[in-house]
Amino acid sequence: MTDQGSLTTEKDVLYEDNHVIIINKRPSEIVQMDEGGDEPLSEKVKAFLKIKYQKEGQVYLGVTHRLDRPVSGAIMFAKTSKALTRLNKMFQQKEIQKKYWALTIGTPSESSGRLQHYLLKDRKKNITTAYSNQVSGSKFSELDYKVIENLSKKTLIEVSPLTGRSHQIRVQLATLGCPIKGDLKYGASDPNQDKSICLHSRELSFIHPVSKSEIKVIAPLRNKKLWQ
Repeated sequence: MTDQGSLTTEKDVLYEDNHVIIINKRPSEIVQMDEGGDEPLSEKVKAFLKIKYQKEGQVYLGVTHRLDRPVSGAIMFAKTSKALTRLNKMFQQKEIQKKYWALTIGTPSESSGRLQHYLLKDRKKNITTAYSNQVSGSKFSELDYKVIENLSKKTLIEVSPLTGRSHQIRVQLATLGCPIKGDLKYGASDPNQDKSICLHSRELSFIHPVSKSEIKVIAPLRNKKLWQ
């Protein structure tokens, strides 16, 4: 970890207690190790905790959910096995509310609505296709959206996914005729300079798995210039 700009620092931490830590992910980071071999965010957070608390030996950190590499924003990790087990169950039972911001090319015909599709992922090409009817191997996917602001040829949209499918927000908004800025894979014509896409995990709301207190975390945009 020689690149200081890629290290997890206190500024990246949105929330932390004995059981949970929530990080404002950079759009270039992968959450978990993949075939590319880049150091994942999970390992960077472990290193951060090891130094912060001067821990000897291994640091425990459990991955509870994921964000695509070019996506920024709030992502939660479990610091204890008890929290991981409970958070995994909470995600499965849809007890954790997630909201995203997307800056799209074009504007939906309706200012708000619910999108329902059947998504089929091609794992070799790492691309998902949306269908209006079920096809073999597809998974039902739905999200709610509402327009926050109409900008010059672009639209700021708040998205609340109701299912957690691969590339769900990206492909469903593209199917609506509103590809996300910078997302070449799903219809954007131009890349963002930093290879990110303008999709940001803006908010996480949940009941704490151990303390049972209400938690709401909002992640500021990592690169505001891209969203102007």
